[in-house]
Amino acid sequence: KYGVPIYDEKAGSGIVRTIVVRTGVKTGETQLVFITNSKKLPKKREMLAEIEAALPEVTSIMQNVNQAKSSLIFGDETFLLAGKESIEEKLMELEFDLSARAFFQLNPFQTERLYQEVEKALVLTGSETLVDAYCGVGTIGQAFAGKVKEVRGMDIIPESIEDAKRNAEKNGIENVYYEVGKAEDVLPKWVKEGFRPDAVIVDPPRSGCDQGLIKSLLDVEAKQLVYVSCNPSTLARDLALLAKKYRIRYMQPVDMFPQTAHVETVVLLQLKDK
Repeated sequence: KYGVPIYDEKAGSGIVRTIVVRTGVKTGETQLVFITNSKKLPKKREMLAEIEAALPEVTSIMQNVNQAKSSLIFGDETFLLAGKESIEEKLMELEFDLSARAFFQLNPFQTERLYQEVEKALVLTGSETLVDAYCGVGTIGQAFAGKVKEVRGMDIIPESIEDAKRNAEKNGIENVYYEVGKAEDVLPKWVKEGFRPDAVIVDPPRSGCDQGLIKSLLDVEAKQLVYVSCNPSTLARDLALLAKKYRIRYMQPVDMFPQTAHVETVVLLQLKDK
């Protein structure tokens, strides 16, 4: 309608690469993200005016610039076009702000079931220190913050950590600490600083845990380790490596998207006796 050229991956030309739509299932708020090959977005004012008039549920319109020749959807630069910079979703009686690049499970109803399985796996008395690796906007760690002494989380996306800090404040949670960085770098740094977790939850992307993090987990020797996986192949790979020091107590699959092949798996690993 507006003649804005679609990005041609082979030629490296065009502007609009992807449009991401995310809706807070429990709030109804919707965010649109235009992912473009350049900061230039022709007919921007006209498009925004039409979207706002036709779709009042859209409360956040963002633009992300990705000029890389790769399969990655998002680039590093994101800015606001209209509305708010984030939308809100609710999970386990907590509220979470979600910015454009921040990861959040797509099915909040089954996500609550998933976290219930994580809770079953952990034995918590209130005195433990817990690491939430690949923490995203802080959902897992904040869900268990009231059951432990301290939660620490890390993520490579700065906006996710900003969301996590803001969400903790919004939810009145004070015993959490978040840091931007790779889990395989941040965890060893914390250990050198004198912090040694009693329990670790890892919830990596489909590529699984970085091998550097596997080494760190084996060095740290947390008594309880819960692995939340979205990819059975990389889960099997990582469990074989963790088996050097950990015993698999049980696995619980969770059907996140019925009638599809996608499954999340919660695995409880217990440190072997020396």
